[in-house]
Amino acid sequence: MADTETAAETVAGKTRHLVVHDYGMGGVWWWVWAASAEEIPREVAEVEVVTDPETRARAAEWGLEEVHLDAPGPDALSSLRAQREAQRGEPGFGALAGRERVYLRWQEDGEGSSLVCELGPDGRRLRQVEVAADGSSVRTTPEDWLFNPPMDLWDPRYASWETGAEEFEAAWRDATPG
Repeated sequence: MADTETAAETVAGKTRHLVVHDYGMGGVWWWVWAASAEEIPREVAEVEVVTDPETRARAAEWGLEEVHLDAPGPDALSSLRAQREAQRGEPGFGALAGRERVYLRWQEDGEGSSLVCELGPDGRRLRQVEVAADGSSVRTTPEDWLFNPPMDLWDPRYASWETGAEEFEAAWRDATPG
C-alpha cells in the first residue's frame, strides 16, 4: 500500500479492513474499522479479513458499507457479533484459531459416514477424507470441490472435533483418490 493510501486507511487509531462472510456460494462484504485485523474474528463470528491487495483495490469500487467494530449496534455485523459473544464463554472457544494446520474429524448427520479434514490457518479445507459407513474412504483436494467456505476456527464446537495430524495422514494414505 502506498503511504497516502495507508494514511487514508487509518483514522483515530483504527484501520479499515476488508471483511467477508463467505457462505460458499457467495459472500457478504464490508469495510470494518478496527484497532487490528486480529481483533475482528475475535469479535465477529464467521468472517475473515481479506488482505490481498488486488481484492482490496477491486472492493474499493464496490461501494461497501463501512462498520466500526466498537460502535454500538445495531449494524450489519450485529447478529455475527451476538453469535460470537454467545460462543465466548464455551469450552474450546478460540482453541483452534491461529494455527498453521488444524485436523478435524466429525460424523455426517444420519449417514454413518465421517469426514477427516486438514484445514489451513484461514479455516479452508486443504485435504479431506470421506470415510463411508462400510469403512471405504475417498480423499479429495480443493480441485475436487465446487465450494470451500472457511470454517470459523474460533467456534468452540470445532474444538471437540479435533484430531491429530497422524490420524489424518493415516486416513489419507488409506483412502483412494477421488
